[in-house]
Amino acid sequence: MESITGALGPLFLLILLGAALGYARWPSDSFWPQIEQLIYFVLFPAMLVSTLATADVSQVPVGRLALVLLGSMALFGMLLWRLHGWLQLTPAAFTSVFQGAVRFNTYVGVAGAAALHGSLGATTAAVAVAVMVPVVNVMCVASFVAAGTLGGANVGKSAMALIKNPLILACLAGIGLNLSGVGLPGWSQETVELLGRAALPLGLVAVGVALRPAALLRVDRGVLATNSVKLLLMPALVLALSWMLQLDPVSRDVALLFAALPTATSAYILARQLGGDAELMAAIITGQTLLAMLTLPLWLQLVS
Repeated sequence: MESITGALGPLFLLILLGAALGYARWPSDSFWPQIEQLIYFVLFPAMLVSTLATADVSQVPVGRLALVLLGSMALFGMLLWRLHGWLQLTPAAFTSVFQGAVRFNTYVGVAGAAALHGSLGATTAAVAVAVMVPVVNVMCVASFVAAGTLGGANVGKSAMALIKNPLILACLAGIGLNLSGVGLPGWSQETVELLGRAALPLGLVAVGVALRPAALLRVDRGVLATNSVKLLLMPALVLALSWMLQLDPVSRDVALLFAALPTATSAYILARQLGGDAELMAAIITGQTLLAMLTLPLWLQLVS
């Protein structure tokens, strides 16, 4: 347990530092949204490209890892739709609950995998991101369409946003460079790696800045349902599938880590843009991030 908390502790401290900076509104209200754009469009894609372009992906059981992660996401996505009536939520609120259950915080996931298992952990996490990001984005946009919170004009706009998603494009570029054997020649490798190194610490601080403590006052059936799926049921299913498919310890830990991650802070932006319940989304993001500081080490300790 000490080694797990030792690996994850600094990550959580960076998130709490971000929460303090956000509460103090330092250096300004306009500063962090611009930093988030830099991370999302430049730094994190650079990290994915540098990892995937030069990694020995043959060490990662891609098929079984994808089956475990995507199978769990699909199962709980369908389960939530079956429980739609029982939850008694408005269409807007349901989309926020859906996002809270299936999305994951990529920054915390990659940083946690690297802290636990070094370069192999980072490579496995990058593969998990490449597998999950396109699917989870399609699932979430489809939930808005199915719930009827956006019009036909926005469907095309959302589809274009998916196609231009920088994380998806970075994964495709990294995989393409790897398979072609080109890699990152010359100075490009060190340059892209340097950019990528800034992504995780800044990303974790930005996660903390995005937290909204006042939103924790909202506790209802939707919050309880999405938190139960994300922090308890999803990790339990992924752990069971990992054992059934005999994943190696590193792949198992990364799969469990991604399953137990809090939802992405970008879910708030999507909720606001596509007609979701943004205030409920803020409550879910904040609650899950704080709760995950307790549940993540416990899940990893269970399999250590």
